[in-house]
Amino acid sequence: MARKMFVNLPVKDLPKSIAFFTKLGLSFNPKFTDETATCMLIGDDSYAMLLTEARFKDFTKKSIADTSKSSEVLIALSCEDRAEVDTFVDTALKSGGTIAMPPSDLGFMYTRTFYDLDGHHWEIFHMDPAVANG
Repeated sequence: MARKMFVNLPVKDLPKSIAFFTKLGLSFNPKFTDETATCMLIGDDSYAMLLTEARFKDFTKKSIADTSKSSEVLIALSCEDRAEVDTFVDTALKSGGTIAMPPSDLGFMYTRTFYDLDGHHWEIFHMDPAVANG
């Protein structure tokens, strides 16, 4: 059985987060969407559950990380090529995201990063398939 990955992220304003990620070309499963949560489709077996902070608290006894002061997760998302990395991150920045770290170009891997509207750290990268499969 292939595993599926579900990352659960607390958000302050669910409609704003949905609008932000829609601009990045991501879509949502309406079967798992209501006023407290949505299932964002990232890849064939990769999903992010965007949960209002109140709903997120139903799943943990710990406090929600203050992303203005600490990082709770780094989410890495691969792209087909460098141009897609640039387009994705440029769109995120134009839509309200902020730069997390300077770009990194290691030759075989190119990475740009941003914080989304809730301060979650996204790493968008392209890796040379010869290296990745090698």
